[in-house]
Amino acid sequence: MPPYPGPEHEQQYQPQQEHQQQPVAPEGWFRDEAQASAPAAAPVQGWPQGAETAYLPPYPGPEHEQQHQPHQQQSPPPAEETARGYLPAVAGGLPPVADVPAAEQTAYLPPQAAATPGEDPAEAPGEPQEITSWSPPTLAGNTLRAVDPAQARAEGRSPIIDPGPQSAILTAVLGLLLAVAAALGQYALLLPLIALQGLTAAGWFRLNGMWPARQGIALAFAGAVVADVAVLAVDPTYGPGAIVGTLGAWVLLTLVLQLRSHADPDERMYGLMASVASAALAIICAGYLAADSAAATVGAAAVAVAVFARALPLPTAPSVGVSLAAAAGAGIAVGGLTPVGTGGALIGLVAGVCALVGLRVAAYDYPSKFVHMTAGVALPLAAAAPAVYLIGRVVG
Repeated sequence: MPPYPGPEHEQQYQPQQEHQQQPVAPEGWFRDEAQASAPAAAPVQGWPQGAETAYLPPYPGPEHEQQHQPHQQQSPPPAEETARGYLPAVAGGLPPVADVPAAEQTAYLPPQAAATPGEDPAEAPGEPQEITSWSPPTLAGNTLRAVDPAQARAEGRSPIIDPGPQSAILTAVLGLLLAVAAALGQYALLLPLIALQGLTAAGWFRLNGMWPARQGIALAFAGAVVADVAVLAVDPTYGPGAIVGTLGAWVLLTLVLQLRSHADPDERMYGLMASVASAALAIICAGYLAADSAAATVGAAAVAVAVFARALPLPTAPSVGVSLAAAAGAGIAVGGLTPVGTGGALIGLVAGVCALVGLRVAAYDYPSKFVHMTAGVALPLAAAAPAVYLIGRVVG
């Protein structure tokens, strides 16, 4: 390797290179070579002279190249000068690069506010928020149901919502009307009984989420009226047969009508079951007509008292016990005023059990307030009708 000339020669070379005037290459130096191979391209209009070679290194001439070659082999120039020779000239030199703190390097980012304890980071502005909570249910905001089923299931609520005191009062009033009308006779009983059958037909369809369902309600109500007429037309001994015959004929009629429907098979099956159940519940209400007048009076009064007692603000188990005890007590009290006597306790107890079952059915599957005012009123009385007839026959 060649000997190192020492720092003195390097210091002498650097000032000589800085103060030496470097001649510029002739104007046609590079253009003559280009013309030998291909015609030169036309100059761009408006482009200043010398701008084409502004980024090319200045040519010092052949004499300086011969003098500079031995020195370049001995001491290579620093990398900083070599890199700077191919850059365009900057007036005043390159500015010094200062150390930028890390905080200033992220100054273009939006400021991030520190999360306070207890604050949900998903609520930060500018970011999509995921719904993780539900609004409280209202009775006025949702016209279909008192509580949205999807919301209630997400919150882990029970699908059982009791009808409440308003429907209990209406049930008690209707039960007392049936009791008084039954004591007066069959034709007097016909008016409140028709109202009960209409509420039963409409309430069952609404309980199953099928509304308005005018044809189904009309069909079930028509079957109930036919059953009432059949019971009044035959001898009291054949009253149950008239009810069962009407029920069978209406099931067949409902099946034929559903087979003629152009809906989907699943919808037809669902409509068939709802129509048959609604017609059956409305028709069996005619059991109050077929039963003995004294048994009908005791049973209707017992249902009225049991439903009203169930609506009292008590825990579930004590409330059920109080309701059944009240029904049995009402049976004894009203039975003492009729030929039934103490047998009214059994009628009242069984009627109370059936009433609580019907009340439970009306409270299922997140019912709406309309369901409470129709099915919640009618189902306790409708469910007790067969029991009133059967237990009345046993006691009488």
